[in-house]
Amino acid sequence: MKPRIRQVVLDTTDARALAEFYRQLFGLSYRPGDEAPASGEPDPNGKDWLVLRNDDGVSLAFQQVDELPRSTWPESDIPQQLHLDTTVPDVATLTTARDHALALGATLLLDRTDDPDEPLYVFADPMGHPFCVFVG
Repeated sequence: MKPRIRQVVLDTTDARALAEFYRQLFGLSYRPGDEAPASGEPDPNGKDWLVLRNDDGVSLAFQQVDELPRSTWPESDIPQQLHLDTTVPDVATLTTARDHALALGATLLLDRTDDPDEPLYVFADPMGHPFCVFVG
């Protein structure tokens, strides 16, 4: 028997904000009990650990840390260390995904939409974690 990957965990200095970014970007749902509290209510999970899930069983988790140096990719000073690869079915959807990511606060790091074999965008999420969206 071999281990199965249960989830990908991203360190962050603001677990709730980063979870909300990815929840909206990918249309994910909080694990029961991790939902955001009502406005003005305490958010103990949002200061520690949150999990988002999708229908295919892959989860993203967010772990609160005190400090996190932002990746400088494509420069090599602080490597990306981990990134998410995501796909869309066609170039038109790629453009829509770009606009959606930017509206949520992502930063565009690389535009390779002119690549005939694998058009893609590379973004940084609000905490600086790189992620790719490509036609696949």
